Amino acid sequence: MSKSLYETLGVSPNASADEIKKAYRKLARKYHPDICKEPECEEKFKEINAAYEILSDPEKRKQYDQFGDSMFGGQNFHDFAQQNFQGGVDLDEILRSIFGGGGFGGGFSGSSGFSRGGFGGFGGFEDFAQPDLDLHAKITIPFRTAVLGGTHSLTINGETFDVRIPPGIKNGDTLRIRGKGKNYQGKRGDLLLKVEVAPDPEYERKGNDLYKTIDIPLKTAMFGGKVKVVTLEKEITLKVPKNTKCGAKFRVKGMGVMDRKTKQKGDLYLKANILLPKVEELDPELAKMMEEKLPGGEDA
Repeated sequence: MSKSLYETLGVSPNASADEIKKAYRKLARKYHPDICKEPECEEKFKEINAAYEILSDPEKRKQYDQFGDSMFGGQNFHDFAQQNFQGGVDLDEILRSIFGGGGFGGGFSGSSGFSRGGFGGFGGFEDFAQPDLDLHAKITIPFRTAVLGGTHSLTINGETFDVRIPPGIKNGDTLRIRGKGKNYQGKRGDLLLKVEVAPDPEYERKGNDLYKTIDIPLKTAMFGGKVKVVTLEKEITLKVPKNTKCGAKFRVKGMGVMDRKTKQKGDLYLKANILLPKVEELDPELAKMMEEKLPGGEDA
């Protein structure tokens, strides 16, 4: 596969980034229009700059290494550039269409990124340059669906379908739905959904752990006992030790959020909120005894 961009800079296809930069600087000084007054120097200088612009960018170089001079209709880069100079076509614009970004041919801009669309007029490049068929959208899902997984109904471009939500998904994650993007010449792209998770009134998520506040009666907190707790997955029975204080945390292992990479689940932390009974609801004798016997501050 011919790769004439390297020939333009006088380096091998295996040249390092430093070797490419060194070769570019040497040639740029030699053919700069302020130094070289020959008529062909200006065009040569533009070729050198364009070649360096592509080969100095890792992503652009990767694409060129894959397709070689087929990106220029099978011509070597010098002939491709000369053809367009003579035809009055802006080489900068053509290379921008092929590789994306801007600043080719006339100077060093350091632009980055690729655009896979917009250019299809030079020989064998039509098959490579395809418009971006992916469709981007946002989706807001319930907190519990994000933790446990499930499905969420979505309507895009008049089409309604269910999206499968994997357990453990979090804010900012992206779901790729195959074949639900834009259509072009019989091809269809994907739908990329950026996920937003709605807050939950009961639970807070920290990493893969869940936090929830639970009410514990004063008697159970003082003397110990058991309380029923409804979690996202099932109802559990929590053993409460004597002298449990308000704010105490209980850890329930493996009842947190699934890690999508490791498939390991975090933990559930239950924070105690001690329920104090109203004095008027207590038995009068008990209330009087508590008032007399319970330790505390001075009477008002």
